[in-house]
Amino acid sequence: MQLASTGGRRLRHAALAAKKLAFEASRTVTRKEISGAARQAEIALGLRPAQRLVLSELVACWGEQAMERLLVWPSNDYLATRTGLTERAIRRIIRQLVDLGLIVPKDSPNGKRFAVTGPSGAIIDAYGFDLTPVYARRGEWTSLLAEQKVMREIRKRAYDELTIARRATEEAISALALHHPGLDLSDLEDRYRGLLARTPERSTAELPEGLLQEWQDLKTLSEELFYKTGNGGLGVSHIETENESPSIACNNDFPQKTQAPPRKEPPAEHLSPILIIQACPIIHDFGRPIRTIGDIVAAGRYLRASLGAHESAWNEAVGEIGPFAAAASVIYVLQLYDDDVSNGGSRIQNPGGYFRALARMVKARKINLEAELLAMRQRRMS
Repeated sequence: MQLASTGGRRLRHAALAAKKLAFEASRTVTRKEISGAARQAEIALGLRPAQRLVLSELVACWGEQAMERLLVWPSNDYLATRTGLTERAIRRIIRQLVDLGLIVPKDSPNGKRFAVTGPSGAIIDAYGFDLTPVYARRGEWTSLLAEQKVMREIRKRAYDELTIARRATEEAISALALHHPGLDLSDLEDRYRGLLARTPERSTAELPEGLLQEWQDLKTLSEELFYKTGNGGLGVSHIETENESPSIACNNDFPQKTQAPPRKEPPAEHLSPILIIQACPIIHDFGRPIRTIGDIVAAGRYLRASLGAHESAWNEAVGEIGPFAAAASVIYVLQLYDDDVSNGGSRIQNPGGYFRALARMVKARKINLEAELLAMRQRRMS
């Protein structure tokens, strides 16, 4: 039998499970407490910037009423105004938060969200969203964060060991090509290129199983080949003999104390879409293919709301540094903020304000946006 849709919200298993959660009886939860629990949940579950934005606005609506459940009732129009997201995006993100077991919808008979007051005017009930699961699961968030910290350390050590093996392999192959140019290194180079293609960028991704061992085996093989080809090191001269007396002081080529060492400028590279894509994978939240400068501008305009930045900040940046640089600044700040939260940090408290300040510093030439993106890309590839 097929039932006609009533226009109501579809029943979800996560919502039923979350309804069973509760906190201590006769306890008033402060906004600071639930904000802290929400912050832990965001990091533990790896919420995307737009999801964090909506959840933080829902938490901000909690008025510390003396009720058994943490109920809030903001309208979609209110949330859209506060976040800068479209109403359609708000509805989608609310469904995602329900599926994650962070909020529970409490719908009224007519689908509206409102508070119910008693004879004295005090709020005794409400129809909207129940935030109790966010606070009741705070022990779970703490455990998840502890586990993630351990896994990050394990992952970091694995990437470090892989980088050591990769660089040692590169050095051995280069040394073989330099000292033994007639040696056939095609098989060794093919294995090296194959492993390099399978190696992900240093990120939150786990290394493919067995990849580290393969790099270490290739390192051992290449170093052993260099050792054997050089006759165990017996035929290689390690010390160059200088019989003539030096006529120039040994420190002649050193810079004088009054001379500052030359400053290394970052390599010049055009601020291109490919550079932004490689440095900031967060751009894929745009949900559309990125190929041209116009695509970058469209992505920056769309993702601006995820920063919580007001539209006036975007208009100011476009007027000062142009639409492309403004979009690149949005994407760069969003990636910084996402990396900060993913690593358990809280250095960027106001990403919208950070974007506005960054655009002004780019305009004043206090920050080279190309150099910052190059450095970010280098960190991901190293």
